Amino acid sequence: MPRAFTRAVSPKLAECELTHQNRVSIDPAKAVAQHAAYERALADAGFEIIRLPELTDHPDAVFVEDTALLLGDHAVITRPGAASRRGEIASTADGLAPFFTLHRIESGFLDGGDVLRVGLRLYVGLSTRTDQAGIDALAAIADPLGFDVRRAELGACLHLKTGATVAGENILLFDPAAIDPAQFEDVDPLAVDPAETVAANCVNLGRRLILHAGNPRAAAALRQRGLSVIEVDVSELEKAEAGVTCMSLIDDR
Repeated sequence: MPRAFTRAVSPKLAECELTHQNRVSIDPAKAVAQHAAYERALADAGFEIIRLPELTDHPDAVFVEDTALLLGDHAVITRPGAASRRGEIASTADGLAPFFTLHRIESGFLDGGDVLRVGLRLYVGLSTRTDQAGIDALAAIADPLGFDVRRAELGACLHLKTGATVAGENILLFDPAAIDPAQFEDVDPLAVDPAETVAANCVNLGRRLILHAGNPRAAAALRQRGLSVIEVDVSELEKAEAGVTCMSLIDDR
């Protein structure tokens, strides 16, 4: 059975890091309920949910995607660009160690949310959280594993995967205000509506995908392409600059 690694919502979520959004009130109980619904959607799609150790004192700890990158039998433990998040990586490593061969980014900074996998290519966004040294460090690990690491450019979005993700085999959902799709090879670009920019971020589960609820145009376009769309309300978590990919590490072996 494929696995999805998650982590509980911290009671300090309201103290999260913010880069592009203004701080607004976050209801922790509502965030917990939405996260539980997100985990149920993964379970309903056939994934075994494995919770990483809880980190109650780390506001952003629920966003596990930024602390690791899963590549088949290997897991790369990242080095997040926000200093407040570096205390999360040891816990992620401990949780993943029974399942993967671990590698670690030792120089520069790299957030997992900046890494978009398209086949054997790893596009890495140069962002406020990921620098060139981090991209080079990932290449030193991933190249011997058979992956081609390429730098990607992005506009005003937190992570590369805030503005572009892959749905199905090769559909590139993207926000044209943030991402130029021409830099990606072997994809079928599908721009999201300007009123539905959060729909550029989806969890790709093959013929199924998880999409932010409240994006009817994107959902309809994806269904027209034969995909099964699971819509999940993560509006409270979005206040912490979350996308649906942020809250899981997908192991689809």
